[in-house]
Amino acid sequence: AKKAGVKAGDALFFSAGEEFAAAKLAGAARLRVGTELGLSKTDVFEFCWIVDFPMYEWNEDEKKVDFSHNPFSMPQGGMEALEESDPLTILAFQYDIVCNGVELSSGAIRNHRPDIMKKAFEIAGYGEDVLIEKFGGMYRAFHYGAPPHGGIAPGVDRIVMLLAEEENLREVTLFPMNQRAEDLLMGAPSEATMRQLRELHIRLNLPEKTSA
Repeated sequence: AKKAGVKAGDALFFSAGEEFAAAKLAGAARLRVGTELGLSKTDVFEFCWIVDFPMYEWNEDEKKVDFSHNPFSMPQGGMEALEESDPLTILAFQYDIVCNGVELSSGAIRNHRPDIMKKAFEIAGYGEDVLIEKFGGMYRAFHYGAPPHGGIAPGVDRIVMLLAEEENLREVTLFPMNQRAEDLLMGAPSEATMRQLRELHIRLNLPEKTSA
């Protein structure tokens, strides 16, 4: 307790498991306790920037280094960092802005240099053939001298949700979908006909319906 700085009346929580899952559980517990004990401020808008995202992470399923989030963001340190640093220590020029625990915007400085992009993908196990096949338009365009650039994408619906003091995006969405991605007002999506499926060369292998 002394090492953790816990005083009388404090509570200390431990979470165990894989790093991401354990951190997510601890965060959820913190929010739940703050809400139920009235410790969270509800009459102010508290903003913060989240920066220094890791460029790579360890993919436990495939046992290899992989991109942690946005593969097209510029690594901090550029080519030098990619060539000389441990991939798991490289940070990316990515940033989020959060208000009252809600992510409002996410953005990044773009990796506009094809040589750095090629190297970044190589570290994650993807050759230049993958860049050309899947992202050829952008990759070729950057060979013509694209300037340094970046951006951020604000979630207007999330901003409205906070201003309206709602806890769910569906409450501020014109035609909200349910948990099954269905629009009940519009009756969408509708069932596709067999003719439509044949035209798109789609074959379904649905389980047989069983009688109750």
